[in-house]
Amino acid sequence: MSLSLPQPPAAALRAVLTALDSPSAVCAGRPSAMRHRGGPLSAAHPLPVHLLDATGSAAASGSGRGLLAGARRTGWRFLVRDGEEVVAAAETRETAEGQHVFAHFAEGPYPLSTLRALHQARAHTAASPTRYLPRLLSVPGRYMTALWLHPVLTPATARTC
Repeated sequence: MSLSLPQPPAAALRAVLTALDSPSAVCAGRPSAMRHRGGPLSAAHPLPVHLLDATGSAAASGSGRGLLAGARRTGWRFLVRDGEEVVAAAETRETAEGQHVFAHFAEGPYPLSTLRALHQARAHTAASPTRYLPRLLSVPGRYMTALWLHPVLTPATARTC
């Protein structure tokens, strides 16, 4: 079926858009690539961020499936565009109360690598009968972030897996 970008909560998108428009974020938190742009910046390609904490109880199961089942969503990451060019990433965090707050901007190779991974994932899943939702899987114990293709199983496809 293909890759479907999930709809972020309105509060997460609002937090990122507010940070993009904030004069204080221009000076303090924005990457240099964002400060030197002339056009309006926009948030694109929302991806939920999940944390895989290998010290948690899911790690005790020992299986990859058990580990992934223990990954919890911690926020959302958006790629920041200046026109058609990706110039940074912006991340929100979910508070204990369920609120979405802006966390930080990021630059460097990460935003373009994420975009490239999304394009590759779309090509890889194009012929699949299963629909996939991309997620970012953060594994701090291994100092890595991966694009996780999470299958959306309908009752019919769940029986065949």
